[in-house]
Amino acid sequence: MTKARTIATAFLGTMLLAAATPRAEAAQCGSSPAGFEAWKREFSAEAQGKGIGPTAIGALMQANYASATINADRSQRSFSLTLDQFLAKRGATTIVAKGRQLKQSQAALFSSIQQRYGVPPGPLIAIWGMETGFGSQRGNQNMLSSIATLAYDCRRPEFFTDQLYAALKLIDRGVLTGATRGSMHGEVGQTQFMPKNILAYGTGNLENSANALNSTAAFLKAHGWRAGAGYQPGEPNFAAIEAWNAAGVYQKAIALMGRQIDEGGGQAAR
Repeated sequence: MTKARTIATAFLGTMLLAAATPRAEAAQCGSSPAGFEAWKREFSAEAQGKGIGPTAIGALMQANYASATINADRSQRSFSLTLDQFLAKRGATTIVAKGRQLKQSQAALFSSIQQRYGVPPGPLIAIWGMETGFGSQRGNQNMLSSIATLAYDCRRPEFFTDQLYAALKLIDRGVLTGATRGSMHGEVGQTQFMPKNILAYGTGNLENSANALNSTAAFLKAHGWRAGAGYQPGEPNFAAIEAWNAAGVYQKAIALMGRQIDEGGGQAAR
């Protein structure tokens, strides 16, 4: 047999073998509760194949389709507001006033964070106030159900599939559980971390404000924050704020409130 014929025969045999071997198909997304249970079974099989353990798989199989999360995901209208409208809707004046008080009362904490990460109090406090009202509104949705529903939903399955795998890893490690509560999109803790960011930057229990603020500073530093540089639009550290949240009006609000908290005095969040 000639060399060319040998290669051709080997190639044909490989193709026939591939055709005869069943291929693993990704779990199919959906747009209603109807297919969610079947999707969970398919996704669980894939997750087991990628090393997710029985504790997390068991928690996933108990997850429910989160209609409230889907409704919230379809109606995020506040990000289309003007900056002034957004500041008013989110209570920016209150955030700045309370933030200035916290900057003073927790000065030692914010000093230690700034020494370690280079991030001043203002933007951290602004994020804390914007995300949870300084811990008073952390959400009461089942975290795993929210993220699993968004991973199943056809709108943004790739992004939330990554978040779901991160959540399952955290459950296997005992950091989170199937009963963990959070906000509509699965954010947890005082500054609302998604699971992938908990894996990368989380320092301890994020329901604790000091841990959450340190973790937020770690995130900003990892995304290019430079000690002493400005963080308003067009300045070096604004890119780190952009990495925290993709909405332009949110980014500008954090920069503005952060500056007013850091500087103190004057009119707040005008």
